[in-house]
Amino acid sequence: MYILIVDDDLVDRKLIKKMLISDGSQLHDITEVTCVTEGLNAIESSHFDIILLDYNMPKEDGIEMLLEMRAKPKLGNTAIIMISSSENSTLAIECIEAGAQDFLPKGDITRSSLNKALIYAKKRFEAEQRMHDSYLAVKHMAERDQLTGLSNRYHFEEILKVMIANNKRTKNSVALLALDLDNFKHINDTLGHNVGDQILIQTVTRINHCLRRDEGFARLGGDEFAVIIGGISNINQIGMIANRILAEVSKPFLHEGRTINCSVSIGSAIYPQDATESHELLKCADIAMYRSKQNGKAKISFYKEQYQYEFSRRVDIQNKIKENLEQENFRIFYQPVYCSKRQKISGVEALIRWPDTDISYTPDEFIPIAEECRLIVTLGEWIISTALQQLSLWQTRFKIPLNLSINISPIQLQSEGLLAYLLAAVKQYDVNVNSIILEITETAFIKDNEEVTDILTTLSNNGFRIALDDFGMGYSSISHLISYPIDIVKLDKSMQSSDGEKGKRLKVIEGLSLMLKKLDFDIVAEGIETQAQHNLCKQLEIDYLQGFLFSRPMPANDIDLLLTKNADDSI
Repeated sequence: MYILIVDDDLVDRKLIKKMLISDGSQLHDITEVTCVTEGLNAIESSHFDIILLDYNMPKEDGIEMLLEMRAKPKLGNTAIIMISSSENSTLAIECIEAGAQDFLPKGDITRSSLNKALIYAKKRFEAEQRMHDSYLAVKHMAERDQLTGLSNRYHFEEILKVMIANNKRTKNSVALLALDLDNFKHINDTLGHNVGDQILIQTVTRINHCLRRDEGFARLGGDEFAVIIGGISNINQIGMIANRILAEVSKPFLHEGRTINCSVSIGSAIYPQDATESHELLKCADIAMYRSKQNGKAKISFYKEQYQYEFSRRVDIQNKIKENLEQENFRIFYQPVYCSKRQKISGVEALIRWPDTDISYTPDEFIPIAEECRLIVTLGEWIISTALQQLSLWQTRFKIPLNLSINISPIQLQSEGLLAYLLAAVKQYDVNVNSIILEITETAFIKDNEEVTDILTTLSNNGFRIALDDFGMGYSSISHLISYPIDIVKLDKSMQSSDGEKGKRLKVIEGLSLMLKKLDFDIVAEGIETQAQHNLCKQLEIDYLQGFLFSRPMPANDIDLLLTKNADDSI
């Protein structure tokens, strides 16, 4: 064995050395030093199987060397037997708890007891090393994300706490970046989780290339990541790192010859300007990241206090949507659509409205939130069921071919169960499928994917009529009129002039009207609010009219009155 004796007493060292040499069963290579400093230097230059370490020495106690050894990787790689002139059992326990494998009072040391202590200590230490390795392996698994090897959320939050505590002393700023991949769910859903995992791994590699070694990087879950940047003196430092990440992640990914496009949205919060506690800082960064998502994705946003209010409002609305859906508290108003030739109601458009409560939200605010949190599918099904039930009552009572228009979100359009739900509702309420008009905005066509084409074609083949809503609002493309099975085009209210002006707007609406008629589309003019607008629509022979000039959206009971009046006028 290679043995190191650390003892300031020359007589004790000679006695121990003599006992070791006289042991004929095993040869030992023995090194002697007189203090802790010399002992630490010795283990840096040579390997030892056993250290015989004196507890009490003039400059430093042996237990200090023991503690330093056990703080090293692999516990210092050496078994340690503490020796002392004291026979105090409390002292022995202290040494064992600090990491020694045995404790020998100098007065009790014999050749036999020393030999046994060497063998037992070495075996004990080997067992302790194996246990320590197992502990480190479990600890690593508990702190690391298995797919990417990054810190997981638990470990990241611990690192962030330490980083903030350190920077409190140095009075430096700490930046936290919250990152979320854009449209990653679509990649998983369409290409499979194996491809999604590969994209995550490649993303981590790219982001790592943008970071310094001392910056903490973690996967918080799914496609959410976070980065800690310490020692911030200028906000431009954050922007530079974030922009490098944005540029790297936005480059096309290649997987088995397939090109996949992905991007990342980033939110940043700074300690101590935005928050002084780790959990609050992470919350602020998350809020800023959602702001990036709202602003079009693939961007960085820096936290502002105003975002906290907006985020809290969005969360409140999301929770209220769930609650109102469960309790069926939402209301549907119906806006009449008039046939311009007959001057009578030809149909109604179903419009979702917030429940009649003290705090109310407009559809422009709560529908995008419902879409973002995927509640729009459930909300849409409730609208379909409620509106078709009402249509059935009207058709039965008034014996007229009344049409019902229902707005379909792009997210609903991609839902596998949409067609089945529509057909089931039509059958349940015994309405003619040709009286159902599904209004689709052109935002559903932006990606021009086959999914949208297939579902619209299937809906059309099953008898539903398709209306292109908000035509002329900004996304309009004539190719959509040709590529998709569209029956009706609704001219957006932005196309209407407020005073019947005879400028470019008039020429545009005249040209559109003529083109749409040539293509055999039914035309609905939305947003008719003035008599001048109405006169223009009559002049252009637009088929159907809708707007406040004729009627605002109203509850079903008020539509009953209008339909009754229509019926009376027909007599």
